Amino acid sequence: MSSAPEQEAVADEPLAPPADIRPGSPTPLGARYRTGPDGTAGTNFALWAGGAEAVELCLFDDAERETRHALTELTHEIWHGFLPGVRPGQRYGFRVHGRWDPWSGARWNPAKLLLDPYARAVDGDFGTRTEATGSGAALPAQLYGHVRDWPQQQAADTVRDDRDSAPYVPKGVVVGDDTGDEGGGADEWRDDRRPKTPWPDSVLYELHVRGFTMRHPGIPERLRGTYAGLAHPAALEHLVRLGVTAVELLPVHQFAHEDHLVRRGLRNYWGYNSIGYFAPHAGYAATGTRGQQVGEFKRMVRALHDAGIEVILDVVYNHTAEAGELGPTLSLRGIDNRGYYRLAGDARRYADYTGCGNTLHVVQPHVLRLITDSLRYWVTEMGVDGFRFDLAAALARSMHDVDMLSPFLAVIAQDPVLRRVKLIAEPWDVGNGGYQVGAFPPLWTEWNDRYRDTVRDFWRGAQHDVRDLGYRLSGSSDLYAWGGRRPYASVNFITAHDGFTLRDLVTYEHKRNADNGEGNRDGTHDNRSWNCGAEGGTDDPAVTALRHRQLRNLLTTLLLSTGVPMLVAGDEMGRTQHGNNNAYCQDNATSWLDWSLLDDPEWRPLAGLVARLIALRRAHPVLRRRAFFSGRPQQQGGLRDLAWFTADGTEMTEQDWYTPGATLGMYLSGNDISQRDARGIRIVDDSFLAVLHAAAQPRPFTLPGPPWAGGYELLVDTAREDQPGAAEPPYAAGSPITLAGRSVMLFRAVPG
Repeated sequence: MSSAPEQEAVADEPLAPPADIRPGSPTPLGARYRTGPDGTAGTNFALWAGGAEAVELCLFDDAERETRHALTELTHEIWHGFLPGVRPGQRYGFRVHGRWDPWSGARWNPAKLLLDPYARAVDGDFGTRTEATGSGAALPAQLYGHVRDWPQQQAADTVRDDRDSAPYVPKGVVVGDDTGDEGGGADEWRDDRRPKTPWPDSVLYELHVRGFTMRHPGIPERLRGTYAGLAHPAALEHLVRLGVTAVELLPVHQFAHEDHLVRRGLRNYWGYNSIGYFAPHAGYAATGTRGQQVGEFKRMVRALHDAGIEVILDVVYNHTAEAGELGPTLSLRGIDNRGYYRLAGDARRYADYTGCGNTLHVVQPHVLRLITDSLRYWVTEMGVDGFRFDLAAALARSMHDVDMLSPFLAVIAQDPVLRRVKLIAEPWDVGNGGYQVGAFPPLWTEWNDRYRDTVRDFWRGAQHDVRDLGYRLSGSSDLYAWGGRRPYASVNFITAHDGFTLRDLVTYEHKRNADNGEGNRDGTHDNRSWNCGAEGGTDDPAVTALRHRQLRNLLTTLLLSTGVPMLVAGDEMGRTQHGNNNAYCQDNATSWLDWSLLDDPEWRPLAGLVARLIALRRAHPVLRRRAFFSGRPQQQGGLRDLAWFTADGTEMTEQDWYTPGATLGMYLSGNDISQRDARGIRIVDDSFLAVLHAAAQPRPFTLPGPPWAGGYELLVDTAREDQPGAAEPPYAAGSPITLAGRSVMLFRAVPG
């Protein structure tokens, strides 16, 4: 069935093959410019489209005139052909023919121009052209394979729309190996170009390419919001000054904007709506979108590497921007809906483990190939150093259940490229049995939300004893001490892109998401935040001082904990989203970093404290453990490598862990580190005592006496805005001190 106007219809029958198209090769997939056996230069096109009846390659000139070429060669369900004379910069797409039978999951519609899943560059934006509706603007109806406004709701996605989508969709771009950069292939990223920071030495910094650079006064205006802006010396200077070792970039794969956001005049800011797994998002390019974005991205990576900073990509392979059965037909749905997506028992609908309408069917070999080909491409040709996998549990599902022996995890474990890079799992999805914190196999690190929740609860006074805090501070051995995993399996974080910023965490107890247009229903209700006595902004100096102290407490706790710390861009300078805890659609000053905070005397010291703590961590291996603590001496006559103390200066007993309390002393013995250096020499370091006190009132604390130390040098005191200097005299071992209410004190142990 169809309601499309006749003059806009696209014929179901493919065009006859042109005389100049050649068979080409089924590998590699995508569009690859090369020289043929006879010396003729051109581009090979290859598309996996299992079940399709025919495939047309569509080329577009600058006037948007379309030329279609039928691909008649079919090898193992891959349609392919070689076109002489087609050069880098050529824009293209595919039309795929087959049955229209949504009830069985078949949704082929040749009226819809489809983006090549292997396109290495994309020109245009799905969300740019809109149509007028009764409620305002919306994505064009032509993007949908079905008639979007069909009046009978029970058949809303079953009537085929034959109108041509080509004028409304972006096109893939043929990209040559030379992308305006020196070199272009895997050889460009020799190991000596990469920082290769070991996991225990890593400090991650989650940032958004656009948001980090949009308001930076030192970045030229034309480069703000772009890869080139992040590569600018002004941006790099801040990262180097802080001392972070890796940036974790929010999604930079080509993504699309959802219709419900376009209707509200908003855009997808975070980018968790991928549609092109090989293409750097064109909206972040300053130099152009006909392949220039590839070279610009590479130059950004090189600049970060030259500054000693690794690049980790947040990747979204669990779902695509095509959403559920009522979503648009942009790429995979129109190529082979049943082959790419997990379908429900009613094949008309989708199995949704992501909350985004669809889930990629990673068990299928061609889907698994798409993902692993993409990952290898970003490592070998684009130079990135690792990945953080959004909703990784969805990728680890076999047929239905999460399976740590799943094809995806097995392939990653044996891949000679991927097993050597940093792999971070967001270890959950929204399906049954999807929460898998602590369950991923060796090679993987995980976002540890148990750490986040415990530390938030401790500092807001919602924790009755310190049992769980002890585990989180010392590397979460209860979660990760199995199967050869190490403390750096835990990525410790207190905030992330979703949820309150750190400043908002101590300023608001209730979310303020009205600007998102969803009636404040979106975003989590479980913030585990505390406003320190006043909701939102206040002129009360006592509340303001307490909030600053709480920020120092949270950051100090994070950077002293065993595991891999992750900071969120702007938390070190007091960035606020004014209570919005789900700013995914706020591509504006709500989300962009306000760099003027670094010039504000109220906030500048916070960034200084973060840099101080990272430098301390970098200088002392006892703060960067490569193995879990044993609680025992590591040499004859040594101390425990980790000891816990009560406020009276005595070691904690089993009963003390279960006793309500808000004070905990943690002693790290630098003379009892179990590891050795590259020459086999035992590593020896200073010893440290960290004292965390979450109660509101001051209390006395007795510093442990010999043999733990002969004295203590104070390094950090979060009760103070100005931190201790070297001239301050040490404290005597065994002497009492007073802990300020809600504070952390860090001491270096002075030998007796």
